[in-house]
Amino acid sequence: MMIFTLFLLLCIHCPVSMSVTVSASKSKVEVHEHTDAVLSCDFHTEKDQNPRIEWKKKGKAVSFVYFHNKFTSSYAGRAKMEGATLTIHSVTQKDSGEFRCEVTAGDDHVSFGEATVALHVHVPPHIPSCEVPRSVFVGSDLELLCKDQQSASPATYSWYKDNTALTVSSDTPYSMDTRKGTLKFASVSKVDSGMYRCETSDSVGAPKSCVAQQLKVIDHPAEISILIAGASAFVILAFLGAIFACVCRRRGFCTKEKKSKSLSCSSKSYNPPPPTIHNIKTYKATQSFMI
Repeated sequence: MMIFTLFLLLCIHCPVSMSVTVSASKSKVEVHEHTDAVLSCDFHTEKDQNPRIEWKKKGKAVSFVYFHNKFTSSYAGRAKMEGATLTIHSVTQKDSGEFRCEVTAGDDHVSFGEATVALHVHVPPHIPSCEVPRSVFVGSDLELLCKDQQSASPATYSWYKDNTALTVSSDTPYSMDTRKGTLKFASVSKVDSGMYRCETSDSVGAPKSCVAQQLKVIDHPAEISILIAGASAFVILAFLGAIFACVCRRRGFCTKEKKSKSLSCSSKSYNPPPPTIHNIKTYKATQSFMI
C-alpha cells in the first residue's frame, strides 16, 4: 500500500511529456502534368494553438516553398494552404521531387515534427527521334534506334513497318526492346526493305510517332559498284574536258578575239603603196615643134 501511494505521488508531481505530431495521409502523390497536386499534412499539438508551419522541397539543395506565412516566388500565385495541406496548381515536370512539411509548436515539450511527401509529375510523350539508315547490304546486321529525349516519364516504344506494328516471336528475324526503343536485325534480307517508324506511349497522354523513313536493302553489292563506276567516269570526263579547254586557250584556238583578228586581216583589200619621187621620169624635149 505504501509503494502504490508513492507511485501516485510521483505521477502527480512529474511533468507529462507533451509533443507535436505531424503525419501525411499519402506519402507518395502521382499526378499528370498541368493538373493540381494535393500534398496532405496533418498535425496535432498539446498546448500551442498557433504553431509555425513550413514547407520545403528537397533537390540538389533544400529550398523553401512556404515560409513566414507566405509562398516563395516560384510558388506565389499558383499554390494555396489549407491548414498545413499544400495544393500546387498546374504542376509541371519541374515540380517533381520530395516535399517536407514541418510544424514547430514552441509551447509543447517536444516542439518539432515533420512529414515527407514525394511528388511525381507524369509528362505526356513527345515526338521521338528515330534513326533509320537509308540503305544496307543483304546479310548485314542492323539496329534501328528510337528515343524520346524530352519526356521524363518511363515510356514504352514500338516499331512499325509500312504502318503495320511489328511483333516479336520465336521465328521473327529481329528483336525489339520496348524500354530502350531498339529494333535489331541479325541479318537483313530483301524483304526487310520498307518504311519504318517508331511510336512512344505512356500512361499520361496520346502516343506520339516520328515520321516514317525509307530503308532499302541492297540485294547485290554490284549495284553500288556500278554507281561508283558511273560517278568515277563522270569525274574523269569532267577532268579531261577541263584539261582540253586549258590547252585550247593556251594555243589560241579557243579565243574569240584571235579569231576575229584573223578574219579581219583576210577580208581587208590590198592597196598598193604611193609612188616615190625617184620613180617619176622627167620628160626632156629634144626638138622644137615651133614653125
